[in-house]
Amino acid sequence: MRIFLYLISIVTANVITAALAPLQFGMFIVPMGTLLIGATFIFRDLVQNKYGRVKTYMFIGLALILSAIVSFILGDTMWIVFASAMSFAVAETTDTEIYTRLKLPMSWRIFYSGLVGGLLDSVIFVVIGLSPLGANFLPWEAVPAAILGQVIVKTIIQGIGAMLLNPISNIFNNKAMTN
Repeated sequence: MRIFLYLISIVTANVITAALAPLQFGMFIVPMGTLLIGATFIFRDLVQNKYGRVKTYMFIGLALILSAIVSFILGDTMWIVFASAMSFAVAETTDTEIYTRLKLPMSWRIFYSGLVGGLLDSVIFVVIGLSPLGANFLPWEAVPAAILGQVIVKTIIQGIGAMLLNPISNIFNNKAMTN
């Protein structure tokens, strides 16, 4: 189920981003799929908890391929497909490695690794995909606001997820200790 949630959240984020106009909060521009991208880092961490780091990299590879195919089928430009794949690969790898190395409770590992992964994902995707360097959807003046908007939303989603997972994790840990 964890793998399914991880893969479906990535594909759904692509579909939502392609189908719906970005949200604008004042100067911030946030593609609708960003709401799910924060969750993908959490699902990836849950996959890693169950299957380990090596197998998680296989699922990241599968997710990358699925994401690129869906993005291409939805008619995204090659710049967007490339930027999405590049940001995904860097962000997921970084999240995986940070999550692996932190010796903190699971909720903090999820939050910190997702924070860095989300930041990298936002910067790489906006600069390579949306800026004049890539598909030229945003002028350079709008790039910082687009990055910051995505980082804020991803951080909020990851914070909520980490807070929700902490009590759930404690319940499972307590049951395991009593058995």
